[in-house]
Amino acid sequence: MLLGKIGVMDTSDEVNTQGSTVEDWTRALAQSTGSPGGGAGTGLMLAIAASLTSMVAGYTEAEDHERGELDSIRARARSLRNDALELADQDASASRAFGAAFRLEPGPEREAAISRASVDAAKASAVLGKRAMDAINDLAWLAANGNPALVADVVVAFGALRATVAGARTNVSFDLASLTSGGSTMEQIREEHPVLWAMVGDLNDAIERIDALTAEIDHHAAPTDAV
Repeated sequence: MLLGKIGVMDTSDEVNTQGSTVEDWTRALAQSTGSPGGGAGTGLMLAIAASLTSMVAGYTEAEDHERGELDSIRARARSLRNDALELADQDASASRAFGAAFRLEPGPEREAAISRASVDAAKASAVLGKRAMDAINDLAWLAANGNPALVADVVVAFGALRATVAGARTNVSFDLASLTSGGSTMEQIREEHPVLWAMVGDLNDAIERIDALTAEIDHHAAPTDAV
């Protein structure tokens, strides 16, 4: 999500994550349009984490009593990859609405539009963050039980997942704070949007958990650090 008083400029060449090449999508991301922006990039990082989770699960051989769990992890990861790309596009749409609100003439209508767009943007980022948090357990299982030859891929997946969680946390927090432009205080925002406010804390906790899980296997993924 590109947030701020500059808003989001219109573009006639809109791209989406599911119908664009990596080249086209990243070229669009590099433009000063804000759609796609950081929030959409957060969704793409979630898709990368899910894709790597699926790959490692596919390369992992499990005992009979673990086969069901491994198959479920791979199925969830494949589903998450698709969902994450859709969520990235939804965030891009929220970015356009946010920018349009900021381009309105100053006055009550603009303030109301910014408030609506801010809450919608925060909700979009919160969904991304929730899906990312839900994916931590599956990746943690692979960190402990996955193919040891792919431990570096697990660490990369954790990195992508961390980027997703950190991006969602920042966007939810910033979008909520944008409500102050309409005259609300931070205390009022917390009282009016308790679920979104609490999500910021949950995402902070998730970042700490990802860091701890990554640290547990980092000596296997990067053994030269110990030399």
